[in-house]
Amino acid sequence: MIKFIGPVLAFLLRLGYFGPVLMGILDSSFLFLPFGNDLLVVTLVARHQQGWPWYVLMAAIGSTIGVFVLALVAHKLGEQGIQKMAGEKRFARLHKMIDTHGNKAVILACIAPPPFPFTMVIAVAAALNLSRVRICAVSFFTRGIRFAVLGFLAIEYGRRILEVANSNAFRWSMVGFILLCLVGSALSIYTWIKNVRTGRKPDGRSPA
Repeated sequence: MIKFIGPVLAFLLRLGYFGPVLMGILDSSFLFLPFGNDLLVVTLVARHQQGWPWYVLMAAIGSTIGVFVLALVAHKLGEQGIQKMAGEKRFARLHKMIDTHGNKAVILACIAPPPFPFTMVIAVAAALNLSRVRICAVSFFTRGIRFAVLGFLAIEYGRRILEVANSNAFRWSMVGFILLCLVGSALSIYTWIKNVRTGRKPDGRSPA
């Protein structure tokens, strides 16, 4: 497994500015990749500090694309489809939060770390016909701030970060992390595909 991690990380690093775009799309849509883009941005900025504004921008763009795709699918499934995925109690709780706080709920989802249900908050917001343009705009600016903060930290502690990244302990911890992501992503994709096939489009016109 260690031998597998090296090429994967090398591939993402070789992509340069496009690495955070790809990871952002995957991380913010249907895969289970907690802190995936955060770790990639920190590593890239620590290696190439002069490029930090572009890494931040690309990560925010990738995340926004992922959110847009997620919102499209969630809107297609509608309230009943998302409720089936989330469970009645969880859906009711998120429904109330979005009805009460609107954009603030999306902002919190974009900033809060796991286990805060980022994917499900976006999905419920889209299913409730919150404007997809608004969801994407909030996601772009909020994730941009988050990645910018991480970029500053990477500049400040870059040398120490690289030392930790090159340690055996970190590599083995990444083995467990990747295995967790693979299992979680497989379950997530299966659940979404299953519900998309049986879901129904909600009544009413799509928001802008």
